[in-house]
Amino acid sequence: MAALWFGLIASSALVIGALVGVRFELPKRLLAILLSFAAGSLITALAFELFEDAYEQGGILRAALGLAAGAVVFTVLSALLDRWAQAGNKTKPADEIQGSPKLDTNAAASDKRATSASTRGAAGMALLAAVTLDGVPENVALGISLQEGSGGLALLAAIFVSNLPEALVGASSMRSQGKPAGATMLLWTVCAVLLVAAVMLGAGPLSSADPQTISLPLAFAAGAVIASLADTLMPEAYEHGGPAVALSTAAGFVLSFSLSLA
Repeated sequence: MAALWFGLIASSALVIGALVGVRFELPKRLLAILLSFAAGSLITALAFELFEDAYEQGGILRAALGLAAGAVVFTVLSALLDRWAQAGNKTKPADEIQGSPKLDTNAAASDKRATSASTRGAAGMALLAAVTLDGVPENVALGISLQEGSGGLALLAAIFVSNLPEALVGASSMRSQGKPAGATMLLWTVCAVLLVAAVMLGAGPLSSADPQTISLPLAFAAGAVIASLADTLMPEAYEHGGPAVALSTAAGFVLSFSLSLA
């Protein structure tokens, strides 16, 4: 029962964030700050929970292979999402659709054009993919920690803190793309249900699994986090928030790290 409640609390951040994102049109600078705050908290999870645990339980080779697999899967999926977004915007000028719209470095000179390019891209779907790819192993780890009696509350808080702004910004991006609110909420709700199931899986069948078996999904999640930070979260945050996102990223890191010490 404790695992179910932990899973519901951790995943409720996705539903709450998505609900706010589809109902309210928040300033893009605020969304950028929230997104970079989430990126900072994910750096903590990546360095001190996911990859470190994968290394301790399975060794450096297994951890490195899992990390590489996670990074490759997310990168390929993100590229496919970008291609799908470009295919839906064939009437756009070539200079706007060439490459990833999230990496437009000319935002200061033409903020309006950069904003249009980004919100028409696949940023929302990429964030959903990032939450799913790193969230499933992370929530499995949460379930396992409950059975071991170590770090459950700290990991729960870190997951909640990172999930909320990611879902909010992702849903807001989907809203800007013209996706119906009902469809957007359904996607994020399905993701939340999947993550609840992951916590139950970690607290149940996988609680007695061999440590080397657990190390692979943890390392895979770490790789997905690294790829999502470089490909989606930080470029998207910097495009609309500018240098100020550096401070919010640091704040997210410090808060998440402090929670991990609790």
